[in-house]
Amino acid sequence: MGKLLQTVAAMACLKSLLMIFNMAFWASGLAIFCAGIWMQVELHKYLELNVEYSNVTPYILVGTGAFILLVSSLACCCTVKGHPSLLYTYGGFLAFILFVELCIAASMYAYKDRLADGFDKGLEDAMRTNSIDDPQRTIDFNWMQRTLQCCGNHGYDDWNKLPREMPIPKSCCKIPNCNAQDETQIYTEGCYDKVSELIDSNMSLILAAAILVSLFPIIGIVLTCSMAKNITKTKYEQMA
Repeated sequence: MGKLLQTVAAMACLKSLLMIFNMAFWASGLAIFCAGIWMQVELHKYLELNVEYSNVTPYILVGTGAFILLVSSLACCCTVKGHPSLLYTYGGFLAFILFVELCIAASMYAYKDRLADGFDKGLEDAMRTNSIDDPQRTIDFNWMQRTLQCCGNHGYDDWNKLPREMPIPKSCCKIPNCNAQDETQIYTEGCYDKVSELIDSNMSLILAAAILVSLFPIIGIVLTCSMAKNITKTKYEQMA
């Protein structure tokens, strides 16, 4: 009888821990979901100027976050009902999510190293692009210059080095209706350094969060399998 009580107490403890984990896992899914939306809404104007940019990444984050939200919500029902088969199925989903998140983290790490070269070439191409040929890229480049308070790729004089003569755009101006020939009235720092610093800092944060979250399901797998095993053991002891 004493062993049975110990088993029941252990199961109650595991159930409480698993419920706490489910809520924390749900919160991590929401964070990944929001990170994907944030990347698509806030960073895409910068990333689209990178020749290495793939717009698939935000959708992968959104999809992964939504899947975690769904699985963690259903997991609460599995935990309450306490069916070993459902718990093992949940553990399998957690293992799958762990694999996906590790792949995402590895891809982001590899992609991070290619950002600098991609921006250097992408910004140069954007400066050479005529607004008629690619109006969206021109709009994004001007928006970036105004937002980051920069001008050109590596400096404002990049506009004077183009094969065809291009005036320094108004988006480089510090004040309305500035004289673009007066260096005191325009931004002189190039956009490459600023946008690289912005992306690198944000990508480092996202990468660290991705690695942390990718290890999170391991805790759930251990708790889920332990609880399923404990439930089976309790049922066996009750029958004995």
